Amino acid sequence: MKLATYKDGSRDGQLVVVSRDLSTAHYASGLATRLQQVLDDWNFLSPQLEDLSTTLNQGKARHAFPFDPRRCAAPLPRAFQRVEAAPALLGVGGDAGLTLRQHSGDDLCGPCAPIDGRHVGSGLDVAGGLAVITGDVAAGVSPAEALEGVRLVVLVADTCRREGDACAGDRLGCAFAPVAVTPDELGAAWQGGRVALNLEFTRNGKRLGLVDAAAGTTASFGTWVARLARLRPVHAGSIVASGELRAGDGSRGFASLAARRASELADLGAPRTDWLQPGDLLRFDIKGAEGQSVFGAIDRQVVLED
Repeated sequence: MKLATYKDGSRDGQLVVVSRDLSTAHYASGLATRLQQVLDDWNFLSPQLEDLSTTLNQGKARHAFPFDPRRCAAPLPRAFQRVEAAPALLGVGGDAGLTLRQHSGDDLCGPCAPIDGRHVGSGLDVAGGLAVITGDVAAGVSPAEALEGVRLVVLVADTCRREGDACAGDRLGCAFAPVAVTPDELGAAWQGGRVALNLEFTRNGKRLGLVDAAAGTTASFGTWVARLARLRPVHAGSIVASGELRAGDGSRGFASLAARRASELADLGAPRTDWLQPGDLLRFDIKGAEGQSVFGAIDRQVVLED
């Protein structure tokens, strides 16, 4: 099942069910108006939405309409919490070395939201990754049990200011691809809480990365959700992100400008890639085995707003 949220002037938007090939959609208003409603009552509402999804994919939904990613907000425009995986602490093994950073979840962006170019000149960058949206997860669960609490998988791209290879202060915003998908939609690519597909990152049409998302994730999402639930319950509507995807030696490119610049510094003695500039067009996308976009693309432009 694939779900999206259309902007309608409200804070939480209007829930729509999207076809597998992202060509058509259908309002879910007869069942639920907002994604958080579905997460709160997943066992009751998700089977009904699955039925609508099946009808839509068969081309039999009476009130289907062409899906337009430009009308999308983030699938979950406001989250109760949003955390991001951080690299394991040096010298600390096992789950004790896993750390999570808390980020704002009150203003999550859709796939085509512009990037504020007023931050150009301060190391403006984007970083692509994946995230999951959870249902209720009990405290103290195992990673396998935590994985059962994953309801949806999403593609994300954070915007931040850099000082060297690190973020300076808080993130400047997090954009989401238009569609959130249930893990079963990923088929064989959903492997133990990792997504075995490639993240493509382009800037002004030039590919900067085709990163293996499974190899670029530091641990499975089951491990990260269990870490979050180590001492307290995790409630439905929590977003747990992988952080920037970083895979191997960079032979297949990168998911951020900072990672590319760091590689250039090591190989060439100085970075050759500029930070984001006004007018830059950025795209993050993940395609399935048959070459179709799984989540829809994040398409953003750096603009100088008044």
